[in-house]
Amino acid sequence: MVHRLIEELESGTKGTVTQKRIIAYLMHTHFSTIPDLAREIDLSVPTVTKFVMEMVESGYIVNYGKQETSEGRPPNVYGLNPGSAYTIGVDIRAFCLHIGLMNFTGDIVDSEMGLECCLENSPAGLETLVEHIRNFIDRHESVKNKILQVGVNISGRVNPEEGYSYSMFNFEERPLSEVLSDKLGIPVRIDNDTRAMAYGEMLKGVVKAEKDIVFINVSWGLGAAFIIDGKMYEGRSGFSGEFGHFSVFDNEIICRCGKKGCLETEVSGQALHRLLCEKVKGGQNSILAKKILSSTEEVTLEEIVEATNKEDMLCIELVEEIGRKLGRYLAGLINLFNPELVVIGGTLARTEDYILQPVKTAVRKYSLNLVNRDSAIVLSKLQNKAGVVGACLLARNSLFEV
Repeated sequence: MVHRLIEELESGTKGTVTQKRIIAYLMHTHFSTIPDLAREIDLSVPTVTKFVMEMVESGYIVNYGKQETSEGRPPNVYGLNPGSAYTIGVDIRAFCLHIGLMNFTGDIVDSEMGLECCLENSPAGLETLVEHIRNFIDRHESVKNKILQVGVNISGRVNPEEGYSYSMFNFEERPLSEVLSDKLGIPVRIDNDTRAMAYGEMLKGVVKAEKDIVFINVSWGLGAAFIIDGKMYEGRSGFSGEFGHFSVFDNEIICRCGKKGCLETEVSGQALHRLLCEKVKGGQNSILAKKILSSTEEVTLEEIVEATNKEDMLCIELVEEIGRKLGRYLAGLINLFNPELVVIGGTLARTEDYILQPVKTAVRKYSLNLVNRDSAIVLSKLQNKAGVVGACLLARNSLFEV
């Protein structure tokens, strides 16, 4: 099922390029007068008026009335019609799913956060993912035929341009995006989870006017994303950001990638979980000790974060140690990229200052003063919604790139 707008724009004529440019501009500015729009896309006012009026008639653009002005005749202001199109964002986490529905103007109108779901990397796991997405779509039957695209975030090596995931659900010769599109009956776009989180943070989160940004995702694993001159950097094959797989420790711990000593083995939610369990079983105290020592229950990363914020001393010590190690190697990225802004996101970012302050201290210690003094380090504003917001925005905005 392809949205009528996509069918209209896929003809590839000069007129459809102009329509895409108008929509892309309104996505960025939200509202515009026709003269301002004409100046931005370098076309005559009559030409832009013609296209805008056609899209008003089709229902994609709305006349929001007169713009207040101190002199002259007030012009009409136009913007996207929020209810004319939607995107869905799916953020796959280690032990749960986040799913959201976004309208055409970029507002999340509904979401299901924290759906308990540990997806196996198997055909059965893929079917489970599809079932969850279908159930969410079925809950929104009234807008089903208005869904432009579904964006799916996957950790690891993902090539969004070709639609392949090489870390998860890579069972067929054809792209995963195509497999999911066939199963859902709606176009699907896939991307790396950390990159999607960074994109959401850039457009709807803590980023203001900054153009050079490093985003660090400290969740079950460890990833990074880079925004350079306001544009997402993907790398040649879409695999940029594998920060967690720097080989830096002589610890003999096998990483999820199959190698030993990766940064992720000691700086991640998985490392925090392992270390806490080891120390409790070794006799140290924690409010989670009873559950950790139980033979029938499994402590979750979310519970460890919650215990940290409840001032569990052992959890605090371990989170701070992870922050110090993260800061040491983040200092290297800051020396390389000299970013304006570093954003710490992911599950462990919800421990707030317990991880942020050790990161800042270590960065000051290990990076060059002239480089780090202009790099602000902040926590994610969107927190656990960053992935869903980013997936929805990438699914929407990618369709209107010219």
